[in-house]
Amino acid sequence: MADDKPKWRDDGVRIVHSNQVDLNTPQTPGMTRAAAINRSMAGANKLWAGSVEIHPNAKTAPHHHGELESIIYVISGRARMQWGEKLEFVADAGPGDFIFVPPFVPHQEINALRDEPLMCVVVRSDQEPVVVNLDIAAAEKPEEVYWIDPGHPKP
Repeated sequence: MADDKPKWRDDGVRIVHSNQVDLNTPQTPGMTRAAAINRSMAGANKLWAGSVEIHPNAKTAPHHHGELESIIYVISGRARMQWGEKLEFVADAGPGDFIFVPPFVPHQEINALRDEPLMCVVVRSDQEPVVVNLDIAAAEKPEEVYWIDPGHPKP
């Protein structure tokens, strides 16, 4: 009967230290992704999490992540997100802000600062490392989008 109990020591909490992340993950030009939480590193079956660094004044190539949902949490720097068929929409996020990217949305992450890296944590809804790089040119003057409701007044 005791053998039926979970082995919490080996099947419980996992810590993946910053020097143990895996850089062997699909990359998008302009950024460096590192996997921290996935099946092989931590035993996760439904989530993928890792870090992303975008160098000062750099931007990624346009891409999407197929059916995956993505959450980006900005640790430091200033993220400028462009999205849409022609990257015609834009919004900025700073430290402490969360960004949600729905499935199949073409997008591009931009480091809006010239002198410091943009550091983020990314969480995805599946283990599949889907990155579909796109060959699209950004709109000349993207429309700035604000999330406006009673809790988020227009700046």
